[in-house]
Amino acid sequence: MESAQKQGSDPLKLNMKIVEELLVRFLRDEIQKAGFTKAVVGLSGGVDSAVSATLAARALGKRNVVGVLLPYKSSNPQSSKDAMLVAKKLGIGAVTVSISEMVDVYCEAHKVRDRTRKGNIMARMRMIVLYDVSVKERALVVGTSNKTEIMLGYGTLFGDTACALNPLGDLYKTQIWQLAEALKIPDRIVKKAPSADLWIGQTDEGEMGLEYRKTDRLLYYMIDERRSDEELQRRGFDRRFVKKVRTMVQKNQFKRRPPVIAKVSYRTVNVDFRYARDWGT
Repeated sequence: MESAQKQGSDPLKLNMKIVEELLVRFLRDEIQKAGFTKAVVGLSGGVDSAVSATLAARALGKRNVVGVLLPYKSSNPQSSKDAMLVAKKLGIGAVTVSISEMVDVYCEAHKVRDRTRKGNIMARMRMIVLYDVSVKERALVVGTSNKTEIMLGYGTLFGDTACALNPLGDLYKTQIWQLAEALKIPDRIVKKAPSADLWIGQTDEGEMGLEYRKTDRLLYYMIDERRSDEELQRRGFDRRFVKKVRTMVQKNQFKRRPPVIAKVSYRTVNVDFRYARDWGT
């Protein structure tokens, strides 16, 4: 396939026609290869889940995709409206499962007051529901985490980062916005402030203390082109900003790898036993 990377002044600019074709083929091939025909996507009302659901519908057909809305009592009501807008536009099935009672019972029983702890509980509770729906539907959970979030560690292990396969994980947030526009995702969803909707007023950029567009450019030169800190500073990036982002990337490596298994035998899962040729043994 022709490269998706376009030549030009903006290194994050991609040929979205090629990207769409690649990701649709990826979803169709990987889901069928695993013996499935259906997908489940958590619909948050945000741009990432809207893009994942759209790609899944194009790969598998609208009858084979289920969108699951997972609001908490403090979630912004507009989020559910935007999620339903996506489901109706795509013609996919949609179910709503409130996580309020499940989360509150645990938090009250264990006196959870810390906002971060509660946010992690909410994210993992949502994934419990998604995986249960996937069993009911005999479907695979399609992920929605983008490359920016993955590199910076902005996600909850076994929560929003959990999935069977992820079509968005090699696209930075700014590239997700490009793809969303190409896929004709509703404008109000593309342009809204990104948020995990874990508490009132929460935004991704506010919580991280970083702007997506500026951070994505730095990450591209840092990760994709492997530029040194000195080269990055010569490109105009502030030294403190470079250090902050590089530190976040480094300290969150544990989130980007499967659980480390202690090696005892000659063939260890994800060490020596991890390639397609091993599966038939």
